Amino acid sequence: MKNQLLAGALAVLAILGASAQKPMKAPQGGKPISDNLIGIFFEDISSSADGGLNAELIQNGSFEYNPMERDGWGPGTAWKMVRPGHSLGNITVLQQDPIHPNNPNYMRIMTERTRRFKDYSGFDGFGLQNDGFNGINLKADSVYNFSLFARNIKGDAKKVRIALVDPNVEWGKNPILLADDTITVGSNKWEQYSCSLVPSVSCPNAALQILVLNNGEMDVDMVSLLPQDTYKGHGLRRDLAEALEALNPRFLRFPGGCIVHGGGDGFWNTYRWKQTVGPKETRKQMKNCWGYNQSMNLGYYEYFQLCEDMGMEPLPILPCGVSCQGANGGWGMWPEQAQDVKPMEEMDEWVDEALDLIEWANGPADSKWGSVRAAAGHPEPFNLKYLGIGNEEKISPEFAERFKYVYDRVRAAHPEIIIVGTAGPGSHPENPDYEAGWVLANELEIPILDEHYYEPREYFLKSRQYDSYPSDSKTKVYLGEYAAKDKKLIDALAEALYLLHVERNGDVVTMTSYAPLFARKGAENWNPDLIYFDNERPYLTCSYYVQQMFGQSPGQYYYGDVLTIQDPDKSEGEGYLQEQSAVLDVNKHKLYVKVANATANEKEATLNLSRFSPKGTAVKTVLSGQPEDENNYDVQPIAPVREDIKVKKNMNLTLAPYSFTLLEIPLK
Repeated sequence: MKNQLLAGALAVLAILGASAQKPMKAPQGGKPISDNLIGIFFEDISSSADGGLNAELIQNGSFEYNPMERDGWGPGTAWKMVRPGHSLGNITVLQQDPIHPNNPNYMRIMTERTRRFKDYSGFDGFGLQNDGFNGINLKADSVYNFSLFARNIKGDAKKVRIALVDPNVEWGKNPILLADDTITVGSNKWEQYSCSLVPSVSCPNAALQILVLNNGEMDVDMVSLLPQDTYKGHGLRRDLAEALEALNPRFLRFPGGCIVHGGGDGFWNTYRWKQTVGPKETRKQMKNCWGYNQSMNLGYYEYFQLCEDMGMEPLPILPCGVSCQGANGGWGMWPEQAQDVKPMEEMDEWVDEALDLIEWANGPADSKWGSVRAAAGHPEPFNLKYLGIGNEEKISPEFAERFKYVYDRVRAAHPEIIIVGTAGPGSHPENPDYEAGWVLANELEIPILDEHYYEPREYFLKSRQYDSYPSDSKTKVYLGEYAAKDKKLIDALAEALYLLHVERNGDVVTMTSYAPLFARKGAENWNPDLIYFDNERPYLTCSYYVQQMFGQSPGQYYYGDVLTIQDPDKSEGEGYLQEQSAVLDVNKHKLYVKVANATANEKEATLNLSRFSPKGTAVKTVLSGQPEDENNYDVQPIAPVREDIKVKKNMNLTLAPYSFTLLEIPLK
């Protein structure tokens, strides 16, 4: 038997060894380029986190909403009192002896009578109802994990009915019960209680009810309802995370964006990573600069965990003691007075912010900050390689002084970390911040500089900005935020043309990320976005599919002479309405040929693969349609179409009007 097992094991190893491919030698004529070109940029804008990627179904579960975030908001926002059977009681917001100082608000439920009428046959109890984010989307036979922190203040131990209901019934009728369970709160100290609920039927607009069944007083906080089925079991909404995974991103930049340095609200609203990595009841919630609350349920620990789950490099962005120039009317009347700065004698705090993050991410489990990571369930280091300092700040002398102070200290302590700087907002050669950003980058030899620009489609159709960048520069480019200013097919094709130009300059541009990433239906702060969503599903834009096709076809070498377009259309004056590239992945033995045709005419192209030794069949993927086509909540007319085709060393290719084509060609 042992000999049979050994023989079987050797056979498996032989098969694995035969199927494993060594990196192939790149044929002549290729230019080394970055194979990390396509990543994603997450910012909590347009309710991307709570009510979005964060799978939590309860809104304002810790009662921390306040009027600073939105007029009319308060601890009771998204909650309402429920009193089935005409029960009696009162609900009060308190702050005495909370679970944690960072989470001061909680609700006291004072129950006087759990049922007023003896002949009532409906629900009993007195308490609270939460409708989630415009309803709670429940699936039949799926498991939902409920939890809350509670303590018994007055009276006997409290039996509490936790119910999922369909409240959308005629007035005067009881809600339809979908699932329920009972917990007992006996301790007068804060403790966490939990149960699991399985709805009998699906309901897109359900609600959660917390009904106290005994008279007396009880405090509740940190109410949570999570689907058991989340992405990798880590608390992220599965369908949205899988839409990201399908992009095959190489890195994740987070948490912003303007959120990094407080938007226009000042230093008090600056994103501080240390407040987002402990137990969720200890995290400090704060105003989002886009006008709502950030629960921090999705914090730095979850961002790093997501990177690990998807095989992405984490790219956190930290502030450096300089506010967003959007503060104090900076986008309007007084831009020269807008940028607040911390005194230089206070800058060690911002240096420590960076150094402590590196220790938290990479330090041993027994180090000060590494132990915080380990306590959260990740004793192994996250292996952070990149760190961004600053986010599109105005490149003023004050910014340059503070950036240099942080940069020099971090580089001295951690020369292994690749620092990403900023070229300010509007990264075009005529922009003074762009020019000052590059002067600073060249002076300090910053490894990577982050450029941002949002422009009409015409810019991306005609500009080829990176053709003029010196390839021997010690500072490479990260195109961290960009998009054409609409979401029609022609805009996506303009972005495809531009990304083909980026691939051609992949020795200069090392990373790119479209922005913004997500937008919740009815809560859009920005337009366009890559992925729209509601409670039931994501809606993928034309630009999403362009990003996906590029993300699925990375490589280490660029070839510009593999495909030739016959009779290119130069009616626009520049001839930029067609672009092509061929990228070789030496590890996978694959050649990716991409070509965009943004004209109204069908085009013919010839493909010369003689130096690559193709084998078998290729996968051809085409994204095409009418230029004004758009994917939205009602219709999704645009999606890639895939087919297998035979490949030869020399072959012809027909390019449909308004199309983007990807060939995935296996090589010997």
